[in-house]
Amino acid sequence: MPHAVLLNNVQHKDLRIITRRGAEYGDDVSIAVTFPSEFIQIQAHYPIVFRKNQDGPGFDALALLGLAPGENLFLDADGWNAGYVPLVLQRQPFLIGGSGDELTVHVHIDSPRISNQAGEGEALFLEHGSPTPYLERMNSILFAIHQGLQDMTTFVAKLQEFDLLEPFTVEIELNDGSKSRLDGFFTIKEKALNALGADALNTLHRAGYLQAIYMVLASMGKFRDLIDRKNRKHAGRR
Repeated sequence: MPHAVLLNNVQHKDLRIITRRGAEYGDDVSIAVTFPSEFIQIQAHYPIVFRKNQDGPGFDALALLGLAPGENLFLDADGWNAGYVPLVLQRQPFLIGGSGDELTVHVHIDSPRISNQAGEGEALFLEHGSPTPYLERMNSILFAIHQGLQDMTTFVAKLQEFDLLEPFTVEIELNDGSKSRLDGFFTIKEKALNALGADALNTLHRAGYLQAIYMVLASMGKFRDLIDRKNRKHAGRR
């Protein structure tokens, strides 16, 4: 298990973080958790799907990065081959914690992103202990994730209230003739969405969720991009 410790400017004054992308830094994942306020960035590059969470009756929203477990089709020899990296991956190796209303920043001290070479990576603290611009950006990302995941619970409750989720399956056939099947995920039930009355649509709009719903629907076209990327990978091309 990763070892997370509370970040501080005394113990970690010389800590530096490697920011380049690669499988060796934990980027070889096929999914990334996302949330409604990030959907507009995510949908431009990745399909957005829902999956029942393991801790209750709710759902998680996921950006699909690959078509098989541990497969990230956006990684190549040059790093991350897309214009946007999901926030939950951008924030590594940091996480947010806290007690009560106080939020604190922790760091996975044994992460491969921790630099072991002098001068390598991004510094976290300036000479007198104040955060660097890099750490300030990480703090902003962590807070955005924290707020986004809180909002996700309400968003999913509204989707369930209006019966807007349905399971779906993607049948995949590659150029080499190999076939696979992607299932276990949910998407927006368009028939139910189109049947909603004005009051329900207004409720979703006022909550800011109607745009998020349409971002999910728009993202489904990115399945074609995933398949094209996998075909290029099988053919030995980027």
